[in-house]
Amino acid sequence: MSGSSSVERCGEGLVALGPRCCGEGQHLDEEQHCTGEPFRCTRGQHRTPIGCVPEERRVFLAGGRVFLGPSDWEAQGVIAARTLEVAPFWMDRTEVTENRLARCAAAGACAQGPSPMEPGRAALLSPEQAETLCRWAGGRLPTEDEWIFAATGTTARRYPWGDTGAVCRRAAFGLEMGPCARDARGPDTAGAHPDGDSPEGLTDLAGNVAEWVRRQDGTYGLRGGSYRSALATQLRSWSSGAVSPQKEGGARCVYDQPG
Repeated sequence: MSGSSSVERCGEGLVALGPRCCGEGQHLDEEQHCTGEPFRCTRGQHRTPIGCVPEERRVFLAGGRVFLGPSDWEAQGVIAARTLEVAPFWMDRTEVTENRLARCAAAGACAQGPSPMEPGRAALLSPEQAETLCRWAGGRLPTEDEWIFAATGTTARRYPWGDTGAVCRRAAFGLEMGPCARDARGPDTAGAHPDGDSPEGLTDLAGNVAEWVRRQDGTYGLRGGSYRSALATQLRSWSSGAVSPQKEGGARCVYDQPG
């Protein structure tokens, strides 16, 4: 699971620079920004003069039932057996990026994002900022059950991509103190690990930024682990381990109707 080569960590077309996955031809500045014009990005991303940016589209999830239970020793005492049932919904393929946050700010709906902007990087957001952006986009934050359903599918997958293979090339995790890199000071480019996409086509459900959800009691929670998660078990589809909201919280919107 450890190692830092591009082959082990980043999608084809990207290179591992420090704790980041940058487009081929870019370099890493002192603030850990991927800078310069890339001449290649990975699948599911497109090139811009200032970086690789993930495709923005919505993925339809047909809804249904999934039984969650302690199917192996790691889940014992972590997950209470229950059946989730969710209605059909649409979900953003990717996490909210700094580029999307900047567009929301330009429309007067959101506070200005980081400067300088790295367009494809996952944005760090408070739950209130996430709610505001999703409303601006015509959606909302997912409920906790919707988010879990997106990660597990109807087969209760352990990870968004399947039941095994929690390795560095599938998720942006372990970038602060290992096992995948060291000294990360923020999340990576969204969509930089396409080998970890779910069968439905959702990217970064595990790792990068932890994603805000609405719990049944109306409070906010974070799901999916983050770039700081040191253990693969923190990426489990049902995991809700402790994270730092200011350093790790991000978002992905859902929609009741296609846009």
